[in-house]
Amino acid sequence: MQTEKKISLRKENEKELFFKRVKCKSLCHKYNGISPDMLGLRMEMIKNIIGKTKSIYLIEQPFMCDYGYNISVGENFYANHNMLILDSASVSFGDNVLIGPNCSFYTSMHPTNKILREKGIDYASPITVGNNVWICGNVTVLPGVHIGDNSVIGAGSIVNKDIPANVIAAGNPCDIIKRV
Repeated sequence: MQTEKKISLRKENEKELFFKRVKCKSLCHKYNGISPDMLGLRMEMIKNIIGKTKSIYLIEQPFMCDYGYNISVGENFYANHNMLILDSASVSFGDNVLIGPNCSFYTSMHPTNKILREKGIDYASPITVGNNVWICGNVTVLPGVHIGDNSVIGAGSIVNKDIPANVIAAGNPCDIIKRV
């Protein structure tokens, strides 16, 4: 079943958004500079970046995001090195989610009409990743996508549409390979 997509038109105070991004990127920079053996400090620092975390999670360095407060991660969440989240809209990860290295999650979109782009108008649509999902390495998830519970996304995939629960999906564009 296709989930309802929420697309929001953004034309906010650019100065305010700029400073929010700078603050978040500064926190990410500090997080990425913490020694890997300082796990407690890393976990505390990520709480200053991400909007909502549960008690067991780990995000390997480097990690970057735009705002941070739009991101929520469930219990037993693990993200390998080099995760990028452009979180102009919410990005929500369920429980028991594994993210491979070099994965990106983009909620932002820009109009195809050049006049609207020149006016600085952009859009954002949330991304939702269900429970017990494994996203292999080098995957890009595009705006508005919902990945259902218990699914696996194969390495190198570009996910541009919803993926239902209980499937293995891969490719560019990402498509269902088999049901599990």
